[in-house]
Amino acid sequence: MRAAPPPLAGGAPGPDALRPLLDTVLDALRTGAEERGGPLPTGGPETVAHRLRDALGEALPHHGTDPHEALRTLVRTLAAGAADPAHPLCAAHLHTPPLALAAAADLAASALNPSMDSWDQAPAASALEAQVTAALAAEIHPQADRPDALVTTGGTESNQLALLLARERHGPALRTVVGANAHHSFHRAAWLLGLPEPVTVPTPNGTIDPAALHEALTTLTGPGPVVVAATAGTTDEGLIDPLPALADTCDAHHADLHVDAAYGGPLLFSRTHRHLLDGLDRARTVTVDLHKLGWQPAAAGLLAVRDTADLTALGHTADYLNADDDTDAGLPDLLGRSLRTTRRPDVLKTAVTLRALGRTGLGALVDACMDRAQDLADLVEKRPGLDLRARPTLTTVLFRPTDATDATVAAIRRTLLTEGRAVLGRAHADGRLWLKATLLNPHATPGDLAQLITLVEGSTHR
Repeated sequence: MRAAPPPLAGGAPGPDALRPLLDTVLDALRTGAEERGGPLPTGGPETVAHRLRDALGEALPHHGTDPHEALRTLVRTLAAGAADPAHPLCAAHLHTPPLALAAAADLAASALNPSMDSWDQAPAASALEAQVTAALAAEIHPQADRPDALVTTGGTESNQLALLLARERHGPALRTVVGANAHHSFHRAAWLLGLPEPVTVPTPNGTIDPAALHEALTTLTGPGPVVVAATAGTTDEGLIDPLPALADTCDAHHADLHVDAAYGGPLLFSRTHRHLLDGLDRARTVTVDLHKLGWQPAAAGLLAVRDTADLTALGHTADYLNADDDTDAGLPDLLGRSLRTTRRPDVLKTAVTLRALGRTGLGALVDACMDRAQDLADLVEKRPGLDLRARPTLTTVLFRPTDATDATVAAIRRTLLTEGRAVLGRAHADGRLWLKATLLNPHATPGDLAQLITLVEGSTHR
């Protein structure tokens, strides 16, 4: 007699099937975090891989164990071996600790499993996505008549889509101009799209100089369309290009402007700091990533456009998903909302967060992280054995031991990683290597930052 198939997550019985499994998952998450005891597992890559192999055993066994054992073992092992962005000493990357409410919403999205490629797979989710993206597009382009936004997997996909839309507007002769501070995804996007390698404007001070952009646009050989990619929140230093002046320069040269605001875009929620994004609305396309300063589980990216007509190029027909007669009869056509076919309803967690916290709640989280960056900069400046690269613009702080070599700076970072004591990033600026702290945890305290400084100073003297 065949065994009954495992229960499903959806439908009316789904919650009852999930509830005991979630208890197991939550207990395993707690146990694994307690075993780890810090921001990172100890021992380095080989040790972590060995622990994982021991726990996993045979990856594809002939006979399984049971759901609770599988969840308990692997979730606990993964948590014990995780880099935990919720730990205040895990501050290397634009890797945010997700809000509990957003993670809970993500569970609902997984249980319901709408597929956002046809209305009959996602009736309510498609309507929710349309309303939330419209609101966020209007936030980014408040003066536009017909702004719109697409949900993406993050900054890389958004930047690639922006270049694709520009190529479809202007043709394959399109040239791209970026700053040396730009995200690497622009170079990959140009390669993927068959465009010439982007022209790179030097950024010796970390941001694009409008005069240098003017010179680059003036000296481009031959006529032809151009898209300029500026940055609002650079990966290495968290700097913001002078958007109003760059927009003026683009206007003067009849060039399109795209702004990669994957990092800095959520400053729009902050009354205190939103002025740093003045000029953002003059861009034709804008990248925003809410799994950075939006505290969403990945993925939660957006590409905003000033005019929804720019998205027409993404139109595509597959008869089983968006047949013409269905569309004519009023069923929404979702295929033109992404280059992907099957995609998750990632908008749900964002919608829940916006409803629960509102503009003021999200703005308060942004302000808290901005304040922590200033606190860390203060601590570094007060330490005679440490150098601060510059006062932070966003939540990124670069610092290094005074008179240390680049090799010493790199060794300090790797020592802290291997010992599982702190997770710091690295960045090159002014010809030197710096330790990078990217502060995205609104629960971090000045005491946590002081501990981070103490760990760095202790590693310096080994």
